[in-house]
Amino acid sequence: MNFILKLIITTLAVILVSYILPGVHVDSIMTALIVACILAFLNTIIKPLLVLFTLPLTIITLGLFLLVINAIIIILTDKLVDGFAVKNFGVALLFSILLSITTSVLEMLSGSNRNNP
Repeated sequence: MNFILKLIITTLAVILVSYILPGVHVDSIMTALIVACILAFLNTIIKPLLVLFTLPLTIITLGLFLLVINAIIIILTDKLVDGFAVKNFGVALLFSILLSITTSVLEMLSGSNRNNP
């Protein structure tokens, strides 16, 4: 149940950020849901591998390279999902930052980030 709630929150965040940020286009709510699913998959499978392979660079940049990895995940999602478009790398970087902030705020408002005993 918690996973479904997080998926819905991420879907809403994708829609909100696409309205705010020029250079990001989402065709429909269904496309946003697919984007949320693909992001969840890529963040679970691909992102840990990218972090592992780029660990020295991440350490040298004091963790800032993780923002680049997040942008790469957004660009991969753009390539995998029809109806979702990101203009360039800079927009993908900004989208990933805004998406993280928006998702955190929505999770806080929904109370889904509370620990259940």
